[in-house]
Amino acid sequence: MKNYFLSLIALSFFSLGFSNSIKPIPVKLSDSKVSWKGYKVTGSHRGEIAMTFGELILEDGVLKGGKFVIDMASINCTDLSGESKGKLENHLKSEDFFSVAKFPEATMEITSVSGTGSYYDVVADLTIKGNTNSVKFNITLTKDKAYARLKIDRSEFDVRYGSNSFFENLADRAIYDDFDLDVVLSF
Repeated sequence: MKNYFLSLIALSFFSLGFSNSIKPIPVKLSDSKVSWKGYKVTGSHRGEIAMTFGELILEDGVLKGGKFVIDMASINCTDLSGESKGKLENHLKSEDFFSVAKFPEATMEITSVSGTGSYYDVVADLTIKGNTNSVKFNITLTKDKAYARLKIDRSEFDVRYGSNSFFENLADRAIYDDFDLDVVLSF
């Protein structure tokens, strides 16, 4: 009887300690990078934006989910300098674009993942300016990095400035609705 209880205790300990191999892995924010690129009729602009929180959820090395928080006040432009750079950055933070004073953070939470190994199809809830929409993209996972490229339709998040979807006759002043995010996460 004593051996039965010891076996039961050992089995309980083993199952509690090892059956749940789902692990949230924190993203190394200082080694990770989120770059953006926006397009207009007459060209494009690019820059970076900082994450304040990030974690990937892995089960036995397989991607299962993740959560991320972006500091919208950190948005910067890397292809301009001087007064032009400051003017664009301030405009992106204004009510015309991302309303950073009212909405200082954007968030993303992965809601479904399919695939194994190093390549995954992902669906996530993205929240910008208080508007949440589902986005689809791919993630490539290596031993200590994750890579993703997202195409985001800003009009779905009430970012309307210069959009042909909301305004007519913009001609060469139009700004395309889609912008790119290139993400490299270190963990």
